[in-house]
Amino acid sequence: MLGNGLQGTLLGIRATMEGFNTSVTGFVMSGYFLGLILGCYAVPHMISKVGHVRVFGALASIASVSILIHGVWVDPFLWWAMRLVTGFSYAGLYIVVESWLNDASDNSTRGKMLSVYMITTLGGMAGGQFLLNIASPREIELFILTSLLVSLAVVPLLISATRGPSFDTHESVSIRQLFQVSPLGVFGMFASGVSTGAFFGMGSVYTTNLGFSVKDVSLFMSAVILGGFLFQYPLGWLSDQIGRRSVILGTCAVGTVVCTYGAFSASLGPIFFILAALIGGMIMPLYALCSAHVNDYLNPQQMVAASGTLVLINATGAVIGSPLTATGMEFFGPSAFYLTIASMTTAVVAYTLWRSRQREIPVEVTEQGDFVVMAPTPLSAGLNFDVEEEVLEEAYNQAPEEVQASFEELTQELEELAQSEDEQ
Repeated sequence: MLGNGLQGTLLGIRATMEGFNTSVTGFVMSGYFLGLILGCYAVPHMISKVGHVRVFGALASIASVSILIHGVWVDPFLWWAMRLVTGFSYAGLYIVVESWLNDASDNSTRGKMLSVYMITTLGGMAGGQFLLNIASPREIELFILTSLLVSLAVVPLLISATRGPSFDTHESVSIRQLFQVSPLGVFGMFASGVSTGAFFGMGSVYTTNLGFSVKDVSLFMSAVILGGFLFQYPLGWLSDQIGRRSVILGTCAVGTVVCTYGAFSASLGPIFFILAALIGGMIMPLYALCSAHVNDYLNPQQMVAASGTLVLINATGAVIGSPLTATGMEFFGPSAFYLTIASMTTAVVAYTLWRSRQREIPVEVTEQGDFVVMAPTPLSAGLNFDVEEEVLEEAYNQAPEEVQASFEELTQELEELAQSEDEQ
């Protein structure tokens, strides 16, 4: 994660230094998220054929080489292709690690395992930003460092005496089916993807265009990530007390205000970094809040089936977020960075208010499951401590027809509930 956190920011800065057009940089950065989508589909089949260790070693090697190619050949189309390869590789690395953690944990340890995993993930992403200060982004050293970090990640796995876990895939549901169950959850998940894609794709470009030093860019990026980390659990706890919809509405409303203010007050100083942390605190937890909102309508087996679709929705938003933000910055200047994120949070606020008038909340606060911080990765549902090990096994062995029938039955129940409320 140190390597992943470092390379995204490094490429944004280097692209600006090389004179890439802002919209071209947005296109380049979107390749990573498209690679994630492709990897989520392809890697499980690779694992089922050759096993976890070989897939992890191969993909880590590919990711290690791809970042070096960025440092050797400066070409936007080649960079986009390498970002796609990197995203594909990281999707595989996430899948291998999460399936290994799922296999190593049981009902009593899954919550602790998830906490350690999230701390490691976000801590690594934030820590990677500070590695930018070791050398100049114009030189090859930081690309070599990133490659070394990715390569070192293979060592513990290759020398481990533990056998690789068995790997089972599970049936997913369509976006349409999930939207029928929870329109707000799906819409919010997409908006979360656009916002995070805008940040991770264009955050370093935004601050570089403002004339900030590499040190200040690293502080900005880490402030947003740490802000998201610090606000995850308080907002999750609050959503357990007063309801997901209220917290999603309030979080996005505050996000709109903070982003709008930040767009027109971009002077360097303590306030700038405090605003960055607040913005991270509003947009980063949105994925987990929307995931929890969707899961409140589902039984544990359905949660597992829905997890892959939620990742797809979020990643699709991220693919769009980077070039969308870049195009806005091209025409309207750096302020479009924050305004793009503000437009997403505003859209969620408007949609939440509209949905509140369309359908009453069928899930009472007392009937909600406990909030769980979920990573936007393919197998994160397996680390959800609300899903017991026996249920996970049943979900992975469930026939596709059973999954589809389960969601069709749930959709029909929700439609009947909505009709009865309208009649009253």
